[in-house]
Amino acid sequence: MGGYNQTAVTEYVLLGLCGHSNLEMVLFVLFLGIYSVNVLGNALLIGLNVLDSRLHSPMYFFLSNLSFMDICGTSSFMPLMLVNFLVAQRTISFPGCALQLYLTLALGCTECLLLAVMAYDRYVAICQPLRYPELMSGQMCMQMALLSWGTGFANSLLLSILTWSLPFCGHNVINHFFCEYLAVLKLACGDISLNVLLGMVTTAVVSLAPFLLICLSYIFILDAILRVPSAAGRRKAFSTCSAHLTVVMIFYGTISFMYFKPEAKGPDLDKIIALFYGVVTPSLNPIIYSLRNAEVKAAARALLQGDLLSRKTFLTLR
Repeated sequence: MGGYNQTAVTEYVLLGLCGHSNLEMVLFVLFLGIYSVNVLGNALLIGLNVLDSRLHSPMYFFLSNLSFMDICGTSSFMPLMLVNFLVAQRTISFPGCALQLYLTLALGCTECLLLAVMAYDRYVAICQPLRYPELMSGQMCMQMALLSWGTGFANSLLLSILTWSLPFCGHNVINHFFCEYLAVLKLACGDISLNVLLGMVTTAVVSLAPFLLICLSYIFILDAILRVPSAAGRRKAFSTCSAHLTVVMIFYGTISFMYFKPEAKGPDLDKIIALFYGVVTPSLNPIIYSLRNAEVKAAARALLQGDLLSRKTFLTLR
């Protein structure tokens, strides 16, 4: 380590799509709209879960966690990225870059774990309904949520510490829209094999393990649904988990495409694909839960008609 020129870096330059100003203006308008949908849609879901007592259940508690995480995840890099689409000087301070890297890693890991917890909730509700109040008590739900968030942030802390302990030799030009983990690692002038290996291992643990648990949960759920004698009963049982299953398929489908797609013809295409994964997927969650969940749609209609707020005010005054 002593042989490296440890020039202190106080800020980083984010290349984005350097030299494609027309395309960047299109992306600015597009992603501003998507980001607005993301924040407003997920905030609406959180608000409905708070206001409507019919949504005070474990499933919607975890959905509120997922919505809050989606807002935080995109907000950790989107505002600065949108500004950078419009300006020539695209810099981010070292503390800002370190925080951005930490949050994107932490929240990505947390989402995998939350989706697994939500699958377990559906498994208990459909396969063990008589034990549901016991297994999914308020205390248990809080513990599982805290474990998901804590694991995600602890994993990110480990990767971040190992990343920023590398020698960077004054290199400060990041070939990405934000301080993405692998893009930052490429700036290092030392051996990054340990960091890459650890990143692969932790990614496998926090993404593949929850995915296997989700698959196992839905195998049992499908088996239970097929044993329901009436078609109406089967439809009702499946409708309670269809929205979550759709979100899981989109989330892991985009991850699979990111890692197993053919080699891109240029780095700009890789950056745009990563951007769509980080921005578009979280924006779809509130749309999916609004369209595929009768209780959420009923709560949204009550809010638009003013019934939800008046009922909440009445209960508060009582």
